Amino acid sequence: MKLLQFKVADQLRLGVKTINGVLDVAKAAAELKQQTPITIDKVIQSGEDALRALEVLVDKVQGMGEAKYFLNEDAIEYAPCVSNPEKIICVGLNYINHAAESKMDVPKVPILFSKFNNALAGHKDVVHLPVAAQKFDYEAELVVVIGKTAQNVSPAEALSYVFGYTVGNDLSARDLQFRTGQWLLGKTCDQFAPVGPYIVTADELPDPQNLDIKCKVNGVLRQSANTRDMIFNCATIISYVSHHMTLKPGDIIFTGTPDGVIMGYPESQQEWLKSGDEVVISIENIGTLINKLQ
Repeated sequence: MKLLQFKVADQLRLGVKTINGVLDVAKAAAELKQQTPITIDKVIQSGEDALRALEVLVDKVQGMGEAKYFLNEDAIEYAPCVSNPEKIICVGLNYINHAAESKMDVPKVPILFSKFNNALAGHKDVVHLPVAAQKFDYEAELVVVIGKTAQNVSPAEALSYVFGYTVGNDLSARDLQFRTGQWLLGKTCDQFAPVGPYIVTADELPDPQNLDIKCKVNGVLRQSANTRDMIFNCATIISYVSHHMTLKPGDIIFTGTPDGVIMGYPESQQEWLKSGDEVVISIENIGTLINKLQ
């Protein structure tokens, strides 16, 4: 199932992507008197029970052929596909070729840093670049959405704690990132964590380690890899993090970016992102995340 959030009069609404368009869950559930969670937070917290209820609602509406419950996807205003993660955890240097292009050692354990909720942005949002920086970079990433409280879990069981997966762009201001030894300042500027358009539930992606991932800037391919190229796979990352902090439903993990970022180019060839650029990130079987910069 592909879940998303969209805005109606500044209110967040839950949607399900279907062949008929985007199902407005709140509208359909209210009019059909169907007991169904109507927010993404409730769906994540309720897990399989919520997904079954959504499946029943989708089947019922599609069986009725009621077009009024479906929206044209091109006409909706997307919101970030998650609303209130307690934690936004990111993994640095998690593809061997990216570590090489960054001229950094291949890590022996996952390198973790964080972003805050102010960094969240949605599909088709215009990202406003901060005036305090100049060297803006893209990072195409598979993002894990946690579905159950995870503490001290093993790699073998780690994927059972995943609610789903989405597409992310770990936007970075490199001049701020490397101003000190701490990366935070250059990583969590406003809107520097676009995610979406959808969360694809884990049952549809049993193997997150075999997905093509690409990034284009103004139509030019900049990154092209596969998630099997990760140094630490999703299960290893989740297990590692859970041994140091408790993961909660709705937390998200950016799992790292492949090579091809601007920082990896020779200095004479580095053309940093600027106002007017469009960044398009696609991950196989999940979707395509598009953001323009301003």
